[in-house]
Amino acid sequence: MPSNDFLLPADLDTAGEFIPRHIGIAPADEARMLPVIGSATRAELIDGIVPAAIRRTRPMDLPPAASEAEALAELRAMAAQNTVARNFIGQGYYGTHTPGVILRNILENPAWYTAYTPYQAEISQGRMEALLNFQTMVCDLTGMAIANASMLDEATAAAEAMTLARRSVKAKSAVFLVAGDCHPQTIEVLRTRAAPLGIELKVSTAAQSLPQLMEAGDFFGALAQYPATTGQVHDLRALAGLAHRHDAALCVAADLLALTLLVPPGEWDADIVCGTTQRLGMPMCNGGPHAAYLACRDAYKRSLPGRLVGVSVDAHGAPALRLALQTREQHIRREKATSNICTAQVLPAVVASMYAVYHGPDGLARIARRVATLTGLLARGLAQMGFETVNDTAFDSLTVRTGDATDAIVARAEAARVNLRHRLQQHLGISLDETTTRADIETLWALFVPAGVAMPRFEVLAADAAPMIPEALRRTSAFLTHPVFNTHRSETAMLRYIRSLSDKDLALDRSMIPLGSCTMKLNATSEMIPVTWPEFAHIHPFAPAEQLRGYAELDRQLRDWLCEATGYAGISLQPNAGSQGEYAGLLAIKAWHASRGDSARNVCLIPSSAHGTNPASAQMVGMRVVVTACDANGNVDMDDLKRACEKHAADLAAVMITYPSTHGVFETRVKELCELVHAHGGRVYVDGANMNALVGVAAPGEFGGDVSHLNLHKTFCIPHGGGGPGVGPVCVVADLVPFLPGHASAASDAAARS
Repeated sequence: MPSNDFLLPADLDTAGEFIPRHIGIAPADEARMLPVIGSATRAELIDGIVPAAIRRTRPMDLPPAASEAEALAELRAMAAQNTVARNFIGQGYYGTHTPGVILRNILENPAWYTAYTPYQAEISQGRMEALLNFQTMVCDLTGMAIANASMLDEATAAAEAMTLARRSVKAKSAVFLVAGDCHPQTIEVLRTRAAPLGIELKVSTAAQSLPQLMEAGDFFGALAQYPATTGQVHDLRALAGLAHRHDAALCVAADLLALTLLVPPGEWDADIVCGTTQRLGMPMCNGGPHAAYLACRDAYKRSLPGRLVGVSVDAHGAPALRLALQTREQHIRREKATSNICTAQVLPAVVASMYAVYHGPDGLARIARRVATLTGLLARGLAQMGFETVNDTAFDSLTVRTGDATDAIVARAEAARVNLRHRLQQHLGISLDETTTRADIETLWALFVPAGVAMPRFEVLAADAAPMIPEALRRTSAFLTHPVFNTHRSETAMLRYIRSLSDKDLALDRSMIPLGSCTMKLNATSEMIPVTWPEFAHIHPFAPAEQLRGYAELDRQLRDWLCEATGYAGISLQPNAGSQGEYAGLLAIKAWHASRGDSARNVCLIPSSAHGTNPASAQMVGMRVVVTACDANGNVDMDDLKRACEKHAADLAAVMITYPSTHGVFETRVKELCELVHAHGGRVYVDGANMNALVGVAAPGEFGGDVSHLNLHKTFCIPHGGGGPGVGPVCVVADLVPFLPGHASAASDAAARS
């Protein structure tokens, strides 16, 4: 029965209410459990497990805990500092309407966002059906034979396309060609990925076009954007034959919404197609998370990175879904894997697939036709006012020659809270999307209209408006013909379909999932609420820094607190999965060695017990993996590690360890291990997969680690989403801070991109 006693002053603080609500072990449970495991108190338990040599001797320097209500109020204040402008920047990020039935019942539903990676098929049939829909959608829209169940983002998908091409073709060249009108961030990621693999990247220019580079014949693959970042819809049909004559592959970064109107790459014999599905229902969210895709011809399927959902049969002979061709992946093939990718973007992929299910082929084509028609109408109005567009074809984007009027137009746009793409010499870019209205078109015309020139009249130009897509490039083939994309048109039907799938799954809304360290997390409802607030969701990643003050404060706090938790000096929030954090951290080590004239240091020592992502990441940065032994209990064999350090003293770059170990043990000699590697010129990479067991107890940056990545879906409460999104911040000691990753398109902005 509730007590009628008045509270003591100490009980008036609400900050402590979060823990008993969300941590399942009550004091009575603890009192029963501790004697069973032989400890009298929690402190005694920790003392018996964590080596004294690595224990933190001071509490973390963090602000006082906030209650859930207080934390939401703080976040609301941060969100209010962001400016939600009308965005026409494009460059791979677009406004979109997330259907309410998908927003509420998938993106905001713990049945979907708390699920684990579908390794156990029997508790993942619903999620895998949604991913099979995703794969089918991608194959249909691109015209390709096979697609995986999502990649991390368009730029890294393009990098994976490059390495897939290299593994798959007969050409022996080390040259990869890239069209200069691909998105800038894609080109930068390609440069980063190519360098350690010995791939020479050649980017086309106005003086030397992509077809001209291909005619020279020295290349194993080429990448073109369709439509280009300028908006131009190039006729790329001849490029596939040109590539194949030289035993090379043609890769295409394609906009899926545009492919409802454009002849798909598969129909003109492209080999690999990649891109993003962001505009299919996922808000921009300042850059992510969004599901990318990667599709290819059937002959390449065994070299395709990422997860694949396949159709099989169960023990009763009934159709069933399961992960297919897993022998390609890092958890089996380790350093011989096709990629280090593990966590991908399952939750955003489910959103994109459901967007296609809900709208169907006719709905998607209608959205695309509206965007394309408004783009053509906008171009005609600009021409009427004397402005010429660089591109004479377009789907959704225009590059406008603005000359000396550029600064004045930008100033008017800023005053009107309109974002244009303006990092172009005497040109401005405009990209339209699903959210564009008649009022937006008229606002854009008003920004450009010169003094004394009449504004175009929307209804006059709209009377005979038409897309700027050449007849020869207009799609005639059917797509999304499967019944799943042609059935669930009403909200009620869609709601019931979504519910039927979640009923086939097991997530944290039903029970704990006793599989792997990835379940060691908490997804409190209050933590998820701000994700879809417009002030966070409708922000373009390349918006001006002054519009992102709330994000900048959020970024600063998170950086400071994660550095305090890990004991490191610096951090980058940019990697959007643990695999990418590993990659960035190893590149930082490699760059540090190179800065000292030690480029020959390329050996990475990895214990045999390590997670498969470790050796896969090491080979991706061009390091040579040397496996060291473990003892009978699975711990690092220090004698064998010492022998390896001595043998490779001249070329040792790093050691990669997981701590606590992959099997959950706090190995007692970890500090000695770090000192041993440092003494032989190497750096220590401490995999943060099990950081959940260290927070507040020990810090890798204090016991000898030089680099760690964190898996925020494991330790710091972001949702796992059935296999993504993930975030993989990479933390480093002071002398490695200069080698952390950056972003070319955000270089002048104060707010970091994650």
